[in-house]
Amino acid sequence: MSNYETVFILNPVLSEDQAKDAVEKFKKVLTKDKAEVINVEQWGLKKMAYPIQNKSTGFYNLIEFATENTGIINTLETEFRRDESVMRFLTTVLDKHAIAYNARRRKGEFNRNKKTTTTTKTTTKKREGAEA
Repeated sequence: MSNYETVFILNPVLSEDQAKDAVEKFKKVLTKDKAEVINVEQWGLKKMAYPIQNKSTGFYNLIEFATENTGIINTLETEFRRDESVMRFLTTVLDKHAIAYNARRRKGEFNRNKKTTTTTKTTTKKREGAEA
């Protein structure tokens, strides 16, 4: 069984509900062909590096899935091409290192907020000590 992840950008003109419905539609395409959906993340509205279709932002989404049927990739990408709300998409095969990394990321091991909070407290204490 191979693991894949696909990232796609939806048109920013869509409402939040329309964006969620589009993600559900693509999940159904995968589950209909007996793929196991491992993780779905909606990263929200983000600024893009360059304009696509005269738009500088888009709704970013990630779906991680596992399947034995490699033909499902063609089916999914055909659905992406047919849907006018999808501006870009990319599907990649995950190796064992990427699978392990994604599992750790889902558990929150790479949460930046914890490090930032700790660093801020440490630098504040150093400043207070220097003033005394």
